[in-house]
Amino acid sequence: MERFDSIYFLGIGGIGMSALARYFLFKGYRVAGYDRTASHITDALSAEGAEICFDESPALIPDYCKSPENTLVVYTPAVPESHAGFSFFRENGFEIVKRAKLLGMITRNSRALCVAGTHGKTTTSSMLAHILDSAPDGCNAFLGGILKNCNSNLMLSDRCDLTVIEADEYDRSFLQLSPYMAVITAADPDHLDIYGTEEEYLKGFADFTSLIRPGGVLLMRSGVKVKPRCAEGVRVFSFGDAGSDFYAENIRVGNGRILFDFVAPDRVISDVELGVPVRINVYNAVAAMAVALLNGVDDAVIRDGVASFRGVERRFDFWIKSDRVVLLDDYAHHPDEVRASLQSVRELYPDKHITVIFYPHLYSRTRDFAPQFAEALSLADRVILLPIYPAREAPIEGVSSKIIQDALTCPESEICPKERLLERIHDGSFEVLMTMGAGDVDRFLPSIKKILLDK
Repeated sequence: MERFDSIYFLGIGGIGMSALARYFLFKGYRVAGYDRTASHITDALSAEGAEICFDESPALIPDYCKSPENTLVVYTPAVPESHAGFSFFRENGFEIVKRAKLLGMITRNSRALCVAGTHGKTTTSSMLAHILDSAPDGCNAFLGGILKNCNSNLMLSDRCDLTVIEADEYDRSFLQLSPYMAVITAADPDHLDIYGTEEEYLKGFADFTSLIRPGGVLLMRSGVKVKPRCAEGVRVFSFGDAGSDFYAENIRVGNGRILFDFVAPDRVISDVELGVPVRINVYNAVAAMAVALLNGVDDAVIRDGVASFRGVERRFDFWIKSDRVVLLDDYAHHPDEVRASLQSVRELYPDKHITVIFYPHLYSRTRDFAPQFAEALSLADRVILLPIYPAREAPIEGVSSKIIQDALTCPESEICPKERLLERIHDGSFEVLMTMGAGDVDRFLPSIKKILLDK
């Protein structure tokens, strides 16, 4: 990194890329980049000093980023190789690295606490980072969501070499990391467009465990089918239900609160209260608390950190919470995530009519998991499906939101064009309304909130 004074990010508005951009701005580098559309993340980066364009023309690349001698180019797999700016950098001899490789380079000289898993990794890593940040020496963190406690996806500390990292399995990115401790929250098949089969997907996680440094730790949820390949000297622990090394017992749900007792091999931390009282967060909290404990954090700091955790944007994120109407948003985009999220909503509001607006993410994922999505979504009373969010993919013949709708068993379902969604909300009646999916459905939330409050 010594020879570079400028960093150009292709896909700078992505949640992982933006954390890296913030890091290099903090370190005094000139930072620029491209993204397809503006967002509150790109707005924030611009305010912090990044120069961002939304047109792929190479003419818009700042002059200080047009020399391969002083500029490192970072890209995310979401940016196609046909992108004009990408082509410019390739054809002119720039050093170009994936986001994951750069993250690995940054954290190789720290004690990296890497949280991986099909689901749960963003909340678990954010909760862990918040607990550690509550300790005297703080921590560093590169997160996959905006932590509400600090309104950022980046934490920095000059007093501590612990670095919390959300380890993404997409495109095998997490194999670029060098964990001191690793967590696997789940390994339910996903990203089959990359891995091909469940066996290859599980092998990816097994390969990830082989990267843990000797003297480190693997913490894996009980029942996960990954067969670890840890180096000699790596300690392996389980978390989850009773019988695991770390688990929750005496779980109490009521009056908008969830409390539990955290059980570790050598102690019990009683009456832990979840700052975000959703049952699926109990497991996330157990994993985060276990890693904090293994790194010597005081019991009282751990308990207070879990209680003061305010959550992550787009992870069971309440926008309205009143007796008349509830509006919340969740990033769930895998059938198991959808099921867990809707089960939690149903537990919180057992007597309310629940509507979910689901934005299917990727043609390939919809094709591979349509029956499972339908089964999970059918936990709602009404499902409003948007057309598929394609992201990086071209359409697949015969694959649309209709194949999910056809398998739904809930009382009400419909497909609504994205451009008519606000009109549909205005004309409808809702008790609990939930937006869900990895697409940009969250951009409608300010308008949806206003419509519901004005009714």
